[in-house]
Amino acid sequence: MDRRRFLAMAGVGVGATVLAPLGPLDRANAARPATAAGHDADVALAWFDQIRRVVQHTPGFTPPVASRAFGYSGVTLYEALVPGLPEHRSLAGLLTDLPPTPAAGRNLVYDWPTVANAALAHIARQLFPTAPAAMSGEIDALETAVVSHRSRVVAPGVMLRSARRGGAVADAVFDWARTDGGHDAQLRNFPANYVAPTGDGLWRPTPPTFQPALQPTWGTNRPFALAPDRFHDPGPPTPYSADPGSQCYADALEVYDTVNQLTAEQRAIALFWSDDPGITDTPPGHSLSILTQVLRINAATLDAAAEAYAKVGIAVADAFIACWDTKYRYNLLRPITYINDHIDDSFGPEMPLRTPPFPEYTSGHSVQAAATATVLTDLLGMVTFTDDTHHERGLPARTFHSFEHAATEAAVSRLYGGIHYRPAIEHGLAQGQHIGDHINRLPLRN
Repeated sequence: MDRRRFLAMAGVGVGATVLAPLGPLDRANAARPATAAGHDADVALAWFDQIRRVVQHTPGFTPPVASRAFGYSGVTLYEALVPGLPEHRSLAGLLTDLPPTPAAGRNLVYDWPTVANAALAHIARQLFPTAPAAMSGEIDALETAVVSHRSRVVAPGVMLRSARRGGAVADAVFDWARTDGGHDAQLRNFPANYVAPTGDGLWRPTPPTFQPALQPTWGTNRPFALAPDRFHDPGPPTPYSADPGSQCYADALEVYDTVNQLTAEQRAIALFWSDDPGITDTPPGHSLSILTQVLRINAATLDAAAEAYAKVGIAVADAFIACWDTKYRYNLLRPITYINDHIDDSFGPEMPLRTPPFPEYTSGHSVQAAATATVLTDLLGMVTFTDDTHHERGLPARTFHSFEHAATEAAVSRLYGGIHYRPAIEHGLAQGQHIGDHINRLPLRN
């Protein structure tokens, strides 16, 4: 069952109000207590589809801010369900400064889909206080629809206890989130008091909008699982030089030649992975979309979805903190700036994408895509999948023979778009893999 089916049950959106049939796991476990493994992942899948929609339609949810929301949503789902995951342990003590979350109580019966529904509805309201009324209405409608669905097979007392648990865990996670340095960041993407350093080879605002630096202090936020000394500093970028014989000039010339000779396939790749904020659910949302699609195709159970959303959410959130730390440490100028200064002052209008407003090195697409791919490969193995994230925008689906294949294409798309030099892409992939490896080593299982 997907998000639209749940919403149809509540009479929201297109389609008649119909009660979807119970799945086989729900029918088998309706009359007795069950672990989260005894339920399908439909509720979690529907909620992460919904959260991605809210990211897309809420002003200010730039990629770093969006990654944070996905991280806390994944942690909330996992922590709410952890008493129903007998092989797993809490993230408290594993994530930075996360205190113990509310206990479940001994021998109490919970309906784990209802716990998940309440937890994700509650954290969504808190993470998106500035969401448009239509998005807030969708959050309410989805929560109501799931309650309607579960109440057909779950006793009222169990429903109430389960909803209270979900809400209590969401409150505890949000209290932790408020102290990370990114609280309400959607309201302050471009801090007025930030003064960008100046000098040869350093970043400066780019055409056509010349926006100031986005989230210049994001790299100082509290990470989820990484210690600051584990951001995997990729080392400095290619030394700046205006000399036509330098490696710096060669890196820029590659971008220039690539954009000017772009093939139809390269342009399609650039557009597929662009994931612009305000138009899409941003690059970390694309990563969550891939996870949701694979879980849905594999008919995942709720326990598997909880672990996957927690790990991928943590991966994208820490990837953006580590990447932004790197970006603002080195403050490398963008290709469009170098090319306009030293190769072709008319370069820019022919680029398929608009350069985003922050320093170049490393590539955020590369870091977060590689971190996600590393986590997903550890969880699910070498999986061939078709990514249909942008079907509503009319972009054709693309098929990949592994998560690493998808991450590599996402990374190189930024060369095709004229956004990054090759070293930022390659070093970004290595940085993201390091982050994913660290998350894979978290001892989540007992």
